[in-house]
Amino acid sequence: MRATKIVTCFIINEDKILILKRSNKVKSMKGLWAGVSGIIEKDELPLARAKREIFEEVGLYEDQIKLLKSEKEMSIVSPQYKNHEWLVFPFLFSTKNSTIKLNWENSDYRWISVDEIKNFETVPSLDKVLFNLL
Repeated sequence: MRATKIVTCFIINEDKILILKRSNKVKSMKGLWAGVSGIIEKDELPLARAKREIFEEVGLYEDQIKLLKSEKEMSIVSPQYKNHEWLVFPFLFSTKNSTIKLNWENSDYRWISVDEIKNFETVPSLDKVLFNLL
């Protein structure tokens, strides 16, 4: 089975969690809601990738976020990708800045309460990744 290492980051502001709607321009999971995410390249450290993705996808600088928690990688299998697993490195950050500047990878964003995640069509097991961090 092929595996792809990715980071998935949740950002909390007050009592709300940021989720992003993946645009039609990305390669996978188009139109689904997700956390800030990205593929870990070669020997890159997951935390370094997480901070880079947060800046690229939502415009928050490293000094505007604070790492609250990280968890060990989780294996996620999605039905649309045969013989493939995603090794997800989950992170939870906080920010005092709720102003988001999306790049091309996402078409929309929402600040939601944790229990609202069930109302969105998300990437596979997004709720499990989130609840593992809370």
